Amino acid sequence: MRIILGLLFCMGSFFNGFTQTFKQAGIASFYADKFEGRTTANGEKYKHAKLTAAHRTLPFGTVLKVKNLDNGKEVTVRVNDRGPFVKGRIIDLSKSAAKELDFINEGITSVEIVSVSNSEENKETYSSLDRPADENVSLPENYYSLSVNEENLSGYGVQIGSYREMVNLVQLASELQKAYNDRIFIQVSLIQEVKHYKIIVGNLKNRQKADKLNDELRKNYPGSFVIKF
Repeated sequence: MRIILGLLFCMGSFFNGFTQTFKQAGIASFYADKFEGRTTANGEKYKHAKLTAAHRTLPFGTVLKVKNLDNGKEVTVRVNDRGPFVKGRIIDLSKSAAKELDFINEGITSVEIVSVSNSEENKETYSSLDRPADENVSLPENYYSLSVNEENLSGYGVQIGSYREMVNLVQLASELQKAYNDRIFIQVSLIQEVKHYKIIVGNLKNRQKADKLNDELRKNYPGSFVIKF
């Protein structure tokens, strides 16, 4: 039996944001010139000169160390956008970050990314990423209050993705609710003894409305698709 949990978000003190060390390896690319000045997914303006990055799931504000596995060079960036949406790529870097890693001519490179979790290191990196150089600066903490109920659903929704870590899912669910003002549902399933959490937007009565919502969501989440409850 599928269990669908409705998550209703408001400010509170239930959940502390991204705290565990995150590590991932894959292909990195960088922003083309046409993106200069465009609005990123968290509302900031993209600037080539700032050491920022796009990641599909990591919470906004996450600080990452990125290592170019081809030449050993490293750079520290802050996540403020979503992407890349090209199969096989794990991170899009600002042009200045790509220069630090020395792969401008190649266009892409193999990297390892690791979240920065040490508070003293966060203070230093936040200063270098255009954050106030104050001795009390630390990574922002996000808190959520959850109202969780089992739901018997019918009709259609739009699935955004499937996750194995609640930390990524909660952050994304909060962003989706703010952006689209729709109910957010989580389907919990067990696959090879590992829990998977699918995030679904909306509870619509007919397929036509679901397709319309999916068209809107695909602008920011290209992998979204309609499901039937």
